[in-house]
Amino acid sequence: MESNYPTLATTMKQERRWKSKSLPSNTATLLMAFFSCLASLYVAGRLWQDAQNRMLLTKLLEKNLDQRPKVLSVEDKLVILGCKDLGRKVVEAEMDLTLAKSRGFLRNQFRQNVSFPGQKLLAVVGIYSGFGGRLKRNAFRASWISSGDALRKLEERGVVVRFVIGRSPNRGDSLDRSINGENHSTKDFLILEGHEEASEELPKKAKFFFSTAFDAWDAEFYVKVDENVKLDLDGLIEILESQRGKPNVYMGCMKSGDVISEEGKLWYEPDWWKFGDEKSYFRHAAGSLFVLSRSLAQYIRINSGSLQSYAHDDISIGSWMIGVDATYVDENRLCCSSSTQDKVCSIAR
Repeated sequence: MESNYPTLATTMKQERRWKSKSLPSNTATLLMAFFSCLASLYVAGRLWQDAQNRMLLTKLLEKNLDQRPKVLSVEDKLVILGCKDLGRKVVEAEMDLTLAKSRGFLRNQFRQNVSFPGQKLLAVVGIYSGFGGRLKRNAFRASWISSGDALRKLEERGVVVRFVIGRSPNRGDSLDRSINGENHSTKDFLILEGHEEASEELPKKAKFFFSTAFDAWDAEFYVKVDENVKLDLDGLIEILESQRGKPNVYMGCMKSGDVISEEGKLWYEPDWWKFGDEKSYFRHAAGSLFVLSRSLAQYIRINSGSLQSYAHDDISIGSWMIGVDATYVDENRLCCSSSTQDKVCSIAR
């Protein structure tokens, strides 16, 4: 007769079977718990490290807040260097000097027409010349401004004629010495000490000429003439006499023309884009011969430091005259060409 209760052997077998089944499940749980702890420790460590870094940076910023250099403006730097006040004084002095010159208080320091005290000249005629132009200068002297008594008689009539030339790029070289020697003999030069006599500097020569001539002579008119122009001086004097008393005279052979924008071509204008889409020059006097009254020469003298020079001196002068109340006088007799009929000038061949 079999018993209904399990035997001891049966019971032990069942326990071993249960233990063998539950062992893998317990191992997986332990592993999961272990890795979870590692992950928690890693995240907590990173958070703690970040917090420490933030605290350290905060302390450093607080510590260096008052020690970090300030961003200085240009004006602050000038104040620190002690230059701002000096610069202001220089500007004020320049303004005072300009005002004094405009009112004529410094005139006697520069005027050279001391041979005729109290006399206001009719005109200063400046003939542009260069270092290689001695033969042309001699031709002028032989025709109508011969040195000595003839030059003095012209000045007695109120007309000063000078050859206008700058200095060599290599100051004091043989070119400068040659001009100095020639001037010592003829005494008919106006030497522009601040101007460098070079082809690329030619457009700036007008500023130096009118400024220097204005400082040197008290005249009603200042005339620029190219060295390749044959001039009827008596005819020019007659024209100038007819313009006496007129305000702000800008006189010459008025013209306009196309602006050359192609580099390498004759009369190329580097600033061509400033003249608009039509690329046409404004009305201006031809560069061979033109006249400015004293007030306009004075304007150039005062503002020479800020006046824009273009590729050609006649364009430069014309641009300066646009900004002032100039009286344009289109004088056909000043249109120099190969013909001398009804003209006071002609182009020498």
